[in-house]
Amino acid sequence: MKRFGFICLLLALIPGLASAWWQDDWGYKKKISLDTKKLTQDGVVIPNDAFALIRLHTGNFLSFAELAEQGKDIRILADDEQTPLKFFIEKIDPVNELAFIWVKLPKDIATSPEPAFWLYFGNEKAADGQDAGGAYDVSEVLSYQFDSTTVKDTTANGNHPSESTATGTEAGLIGNAAVFQGGQIIRIPASPTLQMSPVNGWTLSAWIKIDQDQPDTVLAHREGAAGSFTLAIKGQNPRLDVTDQAGASQQLVSKAVVTPGAWHQLVMTVTAENATLYLDGAVADTFTVKIPELTSDMTVGADAKGARGFVGTLDQFAIYSVARDANAIKFDAEMQGTGAALLVYGEDLTPDSEEEGGESYFAATLENVTVDGWVVIGILAVMFVISVIVMLNKTIVLNKVLSENKKFEQAFRKLGVEELSGLNVEETEDDEDFDESPLLFSLTSDHSQFAGSSIYRIYHVGIEEMDKRLKKNGNGNKPNPLSSGAMAAVKSSMDAVMVRELQKLNSQMVLLTIAISGGPFLGLLGTVVGVMITFAAIAVEGEVNVNAIAPGIAAALAATVSGLAVAIPALFGYNYLGSRIKIVAADMQVFVDEFVAKLAEEHT
Repeated sequence: MKRFGFICLLLALIPGLASAWWQDDWGYKKKISLDTKKLTQDGVVIPNDAFALIRLHTGNFLSFAELAEQGKDIRILADDEQTPLKFFIEKIDPVNELAFIWVKLPKDIATSPEPAFWLYFGNEKAADGQDAGGAYDVSEVLSYQFDSTTVKDTTANGNHPSESTATGTEAGLIGNAAVFQGGQIIRIPASPTLQMSPVNGWTLSAWIKIDQDQPDTVLAHREGAAGSFTLAIKGQNPRLDVTDQAGASQQLVSKAVVTPGAWHQLVMTVTAENATLYLDGAVADTFTVKIPELTSDMTVGADAKGARGFVGTLDQFAIYSVARDANAIKFDAEMQGTGAALLVYGEDLTPDSEEEGGESYFAATLENVTVDGWVVIGILAVMFVISVIVMLNKTIVLNKVLSENKKFEQAFRKLGVEELSGLNVEETEDDEDFDESPLLFSLTSDHSQFAGSSIYRIYHVGIEEMDKRLKKNGNGNKPNPLSSGAMAAVKSSMDAVMVRELQKLNSQMVLLTIAISGGPFLGLLGTVVGVMITFAAIAVEGEVNVNAIAPGIAAALAATVSGLAVAIPALFGYNYLGSRIKIVAADMQVFVDEFVAKLAEEHT
């Protein structure tokens, strides 16, 4: 029995055992799993009405060329590869290799030991298998995905807007989105399915992004015989405005903060006794308020008169005829958000990939590599290790520098013209630690503020030079203005520090250029020597046939492959790090100009 149990355990640990193929007409399939570990850590259970959002791109999907037109051949099946799941495609762009697909998860998926489903594709003759209307739960009465040209309800209820002046954009959270610039509005006519009664409860959900504080703008507004309801934003705080039949108004301001420049999920659930506001899946406020039954036309982006226009971007606007629970809201926030990582994508499989593979030709090739070839490959291996170390080192240091620069810039911009030296401190041991070992400094914590910032070091020198000249020119407590020569000297000192900082950031980058240019040549040298030895051996033996030549040639080419394996990652890493260094350089140059401008404003 123990042996039997051990065998069963081993079988359970074998990954990727694919089940039988669904239909022979489909040439590819891909397994997509839900990350149950993350869900458990976040205390989330898969809800009964859950949608999974499949985001396909070049990083997880290599077969865009195999898709039929507009993805009409896509089919999604449950884990048993027999039960079709309802789905619809929000956007598919084979040219830019990007797709967003919504899948209605089966109700029993939460009880599955390993929740997953299968994506089938690769059948040019297939008919379109989407069913958007049938995919939605009956409680979701309206859903706007914001197509690039029109705004329409993707549920079966057909609650399409009677007026829509919002501008479409491809820069949405998920595919396209609607842009409001203060004068746009979406007007939704009343319908039997769009009843919003506090007795039954209802939910309003949307993803929003603002780029600036709102004066007092309306996200959604609707009226009824007994009063009205408005979900607004003032500054960065959501606000709930409720008016009763007598005209008395309540303004309930949330403590939630909608940070400009980032996408946020904003959800409001209403019951007969209260209204709960959620931000990014978490409860922000619960207000004890009675919202009247809403029966009129609904407006999005402005009030009923088109005033108080919203300025920002809106995506995934939805209304439910029930008050959704906190678990379902949090699941949607994690599934749809920019940091969404609830899905794990398997490999693109074909029927042939499920069959047993043959002999490893790669291993056979390595067995025929000669000593000189191994010498070249060994040198290339050392170059590869050095390149990886340099890329990791630079990535960690640059991330630290960019992070500290951002923190310092935010603090500096809060300073008034007369407070330029407010952030300056004497040099600390942290500054010396960063100069001696930027990597070790970046990997440790508990450092003084801005110690890893290259911009701060420029700022420090600028303040020191400014103070010297102010003291030199000073007359009591009122310093004389700085001359143009003094201003030029301060700027020159800051420019010198900027050059030194760039030298630090560019140090060791030459090792990557050596790997990029030298790796292929070393590999080519190993190949040429290997081919030369192969032909010399043939000449000695006096026998020429394919079986005698092929192993030696294949082994010789292993050196070229090794050289390319060194050069290609180094090339990508060099370009990536170079772009990051250019960002730091631009930030430093902009700061020098900004600092000198503020200095001139105050002291010239």
